[in-house]
Amino acid sequence: MIKFKATIKKFEQMGEKTGWSYIEIPIELSEKLKPGYKQSFRVKGKLDKFEIAGIALIPMGEGHFIMAMNADLRKGVGKRAGAELQVQIQVDDNPDPVSSPEFMECLSDEPDALAFFNTLPKGHRNYFMKWIESAKTPGTKAKRIAMAVTGLARKMGYSEMIRANKNVG
Repeated sequence: MIKFKATIKKFEQMGEKTGWSYIEIPIELSEKLKPGYKQSFRVKGKLDKFEIAGIALIPMGEGHFIMAMNADLRKGVGKRAGAELQVQIQVDDNPDPVSSPEFMECLSDEPDALAFFNTLPKGHRNYFMKWIESAKTPGTKAKRIAMAVTGLARKMGYSEMIRANKNVG
């Protein structure tokens, strides 16, 4: 496990990452987690006192990584860009898979959508699952499942599907 202080930062202009909040994991610390590793991997631990698990570290070149701070993480720690965090993380070799039985049942009725979904990396499949499972009402969950199946049938990844539906409903 590594422990360090990090400041929450925000990308201004960074392609698909524009607007993301994140913390940096410098090379000297990432090397302690996974020496010589240059691909995304998952970690668990704490951000301040907020427990995390299955969170991806994203490579940024030269051995540096970032941890994206989505709304759930920012809400969990109660902090925004510019704030400092106490970080304690270690490799999470066994992240809990996210599951959405209703979504998988609907996907099984759409073979092309299911086939495309299965070509996506596990982390990208989890974006769909977490988004669907985070719905607060059955109606919202059903709407999200329909959007996801339609997007996947059109061979759209999660971010493309979200952008395509941004002004819908």
